[in-house]
Amino acid sequence: MDHQRQEKSANTMNMPSLLEATELSRYFGGEAAVDNISFTIRKGEVVGFLGPNGAGKSTTMRMLTGNLAPDHGQIRINGIDLLDKPRQAKTHIGYLPETPPLYKELTVKEFLQFCARLNGIDKKHRQTAVDSAIERCGLNQVAQRLIANLSKGYQQRVGIAQAIIHSPAVVILDEPTSGLDPIQIREIRQLIRDIANEHSVILSTHILPEVQMLCDRVQIISQGQLVFNDSLDKLSQNMQSSTLLVEFAQALPAAMLSHIAGVEHVEPLSANRFRLHYQPEQNPTQSLLHHAVSESWQLTTLMPEQHSLEDVFMKLIQKEDTDV
Repeated sequence: MDHQRQEKSANTMNMPSLLEATELSRYFGGEAAVDNISFTIRKGEVVGFLGPNGAGKSTTMRMLTGNLAPDHGQIRINGIDLLDKPRQAKTHIGYLPETPPLYKELTVKEFLQFCARLNGIDKKHRQTAVDSAIERCGLNQVAQRLIANLSKGYQQRVGIAQAIIHSPAVVILDEPTSGLDPIQIREIRQLIRDIANEHSVILSTHILPEVQMLCDRVQIISQGQLVFNDSLDKLSQNMQSSTLLVEFAQALPAAMLSHIAGVEHVEPLSANRFRLHYQPEQNPTQSLLHHAVSESWQLTTLMPEQHSLEDVFMKLIQKEDTDV
């Protein structure tokens, strides 16, 4: 995590909670799709919501947006109970489904005016809200064009504009860059960053690099349970190397390396090339170098291996699978 992200993370810790989910559960046919999960989203945060297919991610999103009632638990949006006062709570939610709900026979401006009315914005503030959404989402040049004639990227912008037109506390975006080209993806990512300055954003995505680029915090759901709910900084710590790739000029018995202090497991890759596994707090590098010099092992390669976000993601959900 860079300095800017650390500073933002520290600031958001003091911000009010805009979404609180407490002990949420939802069952289908006796099976728990979502099993007793709890989390909080604070003002100014971008939270990445990840999970493999069938993990309960879509069910959770539907509950958070008020489209599906939980069998157990509570959801509070900006302090309002979503189950007790759904209409009032939903005025504080902006939602972009994976397929944007657009009326393509309307122009951008006509559609957003319609959305402003749907969201209960009073007549005297309606045009200001529409103009603001058009400006923030970079739609000025296409405001009078039919939505059907816009590119996928611009249609996605219109979808985001309808989600923020009423200035909700929480904006929930489901796969917002799905199907876009690289230029459009970059533009939508910048738009999400801008939105996060004034709203809390929940970003559901399968694109792991997107999480690293946009999110302050990450939630990973697997088999209906949260298996990770922490800052991107903590996730990065999981990505730190706990293996060393070593190579020697000559063949070496693996047993000699297994006796080095800190080495938990030696994985032979060839007669002279090995992967050394260790606990992060017991890095064997210094001990390895000492042995290599004193015993003339002719060490030619010593390289820490960095785990990708995908590696960590797979490790977390596979651990959950083996624990069941």
